Amino acid sequence: MKIVELDIKLPYDKRGKILSKLCDRVRGKIKDIHFFPPTASGISEIKMKVETENVQKLLQDLKRIIKEGKISFKVLSEA
Repeated sequence: MKIVELDIKLPYDKRGKILSKLCDRVRGKIKDIHFFPPTASGISEIKMKVETENVQKLLQDLKRIIKEGKISFKVLSEA
């Protein structure tokens, strides 16, 4: 198992719809999540730590869900 920190930046007005799809995908695997307020340009930031076996598959699924946003990640630990 790997713990991955995801930093997701997306438009504030589309955050709810994207988060519901995202939670369906990673349900039960979220270790920590932080929501940051939107910037002046309307971009909201979400940082979450997720436990996963396959990081590449997780990123592919997230890229399908989040079309209007940026995803960055770093692997925090490997077990």
